[in-house]
Amino acid sequence: MDLIGIIVAMDEEREEIYDLMKDVKIEQVYNLRFLVGTIQEKKCVLVKSGVGKVNAARATQIMLDKYSIKYIINLGAGGSINGLLNVGDVLIARQVVQHDFDITAFGHSKGYITGVGDKIECNGQLINELEQIIQSIPERKYQIRIGTIATGDIFCTEPWMKDKIRAKFDADVIDMEGAAIAQVCYLDNIPFMCIRCISDTPNRKNASTFDENIKLASKHCANLLKEFLA
Repeated sequence: MDLIGIIVAMDEEREEIYDLMKDVKIEQVYNLRFLVGTIQEKKCVLVKSGVGKVNAARATQIMLDKYSIKYIINLGAGGSINGLLNVGDVLIARQVVQHDFDITAFGHSKGYITGVGDKIECNGQLINELEQIIQSIPERKYQIRIGTIATGDIFCTEPWMKDKIRAKFDADVIDMEGAAIAQVCYLDNIPFMCIRCISDTPNRKNASTFDENIKLASKHCANLLKEFLA
């Protein structure tokens, strides 16, 4: 039976999703703990990759090698670079880009990856299904939007960098894993969806803001996943 793959980067994100799981079996592969069980009667496998693009890509490929995966959902906290998104709001990625990938010396645009392109589109069917579900979610105090996530191996704290990424890629949220997971899924022909809840926005002090809001962001992501899998 095909499993739904769920990838997060941090303990707080994993804990909120683990609380939704039933009949969990733990399997360890190359020091990664894969939690196999059910959420809303759907067979799932959950893994915490660790922070950053290499960790995220590694966990994704190991998951795909070990399990028969129907599609992958990546969830977690992200930083807002769109003034319309505030702490607690959720962004569903229509597309993702690696803002720190740079082979412009060879005439390509910033973010362009050979064999992949400028941006990776997330799976349209999954997004459409999630959009329909959002309409039926009871009244909530936060926004859910669709947009672009820009990924890089840096926890951005500088407002000038936030503005540069926003202007260059028309991105809404920055993170450190999403586009790396998407690249592996793209190359392996696996449907992919990425969800981020805002934990902070770059303002030179946002590391502490992130710490304050990581649990809230993790909970909002887990709640949306629960609704989606129902």
